[in-house]
Amino acid sequence: MALPKTPSLRLDGRRAVVTGAGRGIGLALAAALAEAGAAVTLAARSGDEIEAAAEAIRAEGGMADAATLDVADLGAVRAFFDGRPAFDVLVNNAGTNRPKPMMDVSEADFDAVLDLNLKSAFFVAQACVQRMIAEGAKGSLIHIGSQMGHVGGASRSLYCASKWAIEGMNKSFALDLAPHGIRSNVIAPTFIETPMTRPFFEDGDFKARVLAKITLGRIGSVEDLMGAALFLAGDASALMTGTSLLVDGGWTAD
Repeated sequence: MALPKTPSLRLDGRRAVVTGAGRGIGLALAAALAEAGAAVTLAARSGDEIEAAAEAIRAEGGMADAATLDVADLGAVRAFFDGRPAFDVLVNNAGTNRPKPMMDVSEADFDAVLDLNLKSAFFVAQACVQRMIAEGAKGSLIHIGSQMGHVGGASRSLYCASKWAIEGMNKSFALDLAPHGIRSNVIAPTFIETPMTRPFFEDGDFKARVLAKITLGRIGSVEDLMGAALFLAGDASALMTGTSLLVDGGWTAD
């Protein structure tokens, strides 16, 4: 009897780019892809930070280079992708948050969150796939969404707006790109402890409210997302596109 073979999680021979890769989730996902054999480009505004991150990956035997890139500069984004061979994997991770009640949100707050979380994510993906299509490359887009793209949250109106939009954008991307062999999916995490979120958890009441909603009873770590990214990047998820992989500890199950 010939048994079916489990698709490999290895990414040898593939090229990946991760935005917002200097720290937190982006750094962890870049490290995961490199450990699986991908040649990874770490992109972020913080040149020193991503250079150090790429060096750390290389020290562990991975293939990594750093590219200083402000994804809010759409001209720079186009030049970045036009100046390189097509990538096989994009992790669309750069993002921000300005938590406050909707009554207190300013136009500057709105523009800061929606421009980075949505507009930049859209045009990074567009520039990436235009290069992929031009070279006939198939591959995988992975957008970092949030459980807040599936539920609401107090003082999270802008963040929710951007992450709900990512979910719809992703589904349409999947339809447009399927004929080209390019898949598009979202990873939607719960609260993950990172340098950006750590100050929030210093508020004991806030942390208690978060833990009350996470059925598994703990704040997420970046390691909780690394396997999800490997899965969506490679052959193990070959029939998945236009969907959202919730890594939320049970938040949305209730």
